[in-house]
Amino acid sequence: MDNALESIEPLPDPGAIDHEHPDVTGGWLRPAVFGAMDGLVSNFALIMGVVGGSSSSKPVVLAGLAGLAAGSFSMAAGEYTSVASQTEFALAQVEIERYEILHNGSAESAELAAMFIAKGVSEELAREMAEQIHRDPENAVRVHAREEFGVDPDDLASPLLAAGSSFVAFAIGALIPVLPYLFGIDSPWPAIVLSLIGLFACGAVVTRITASSWWFGGTRQLLLGGAAAGLTYLIGGAVGAPLG
Repeated sequence: MDNALESIEPLPDPGAIDHEHPDVTGGWLRPAVFGAMDGLVSNFALIMGVVGGSSSSKPVVLAGLAGLAAGSFSMAAGEYTSVASQTEFALAQVEIERYEILHNGSAESAELAAMFIAKGVSEELAREMAEQIHRDPENAVRVHAREEFGVDPDDLASPLLAAGSSFVAFAIGALIPVLPYLFGIDSPWPAIVLSLIGLFACGAVVTRITASSWWFGGTRQLLLGGAAAGLTYLIGGAVGAPLG
């Protein structure tokens, strides 16, 4: 027996684990990434569409600034509604679970034990774990929420944070293609070059939190955003010629 105990390795010291995971559950990261990407691609394409159908830079500046403002507010409002609805739905499910735990604790404990067994834990140990967890009802609510529908009641996404992140990120992305025009440059080429550089940079930065290489992410975003702008330019030229 002593030899068996000696053969069991001690649990690692949590302080010795030197790595952290990024926020992968929502919060500010997802709306910020999508906001910046969407702002740059949509406003770049919008500006190129106006360039294709107009010989003056004034409509381009107006369209660019209008696209920046409208897109920023739209993204923020949409993100707030989406995250708020998701959070409210999650909280409603948590309340259902809390009611069941308080009024039908034995069945909920058995359900939790069955989930542990399905993960490979022995039946005896699974029942003991479930029993210990259910000694604290609030802890049981958190564990059931995570195990049954993948929600941590203590770490739900903030609608305000998501909306603010989306607004700021979209505005920054949308400002890039219109920036040369704000400095009085009438030629579209500085805006094109700056936007393509921004597309590549955004795609490369995103790979810092994914498994893709920076050059692949940057090239992919550059090609997709460039194609969107190019097609919109052709549409603008086709529509603008008859109107002119």
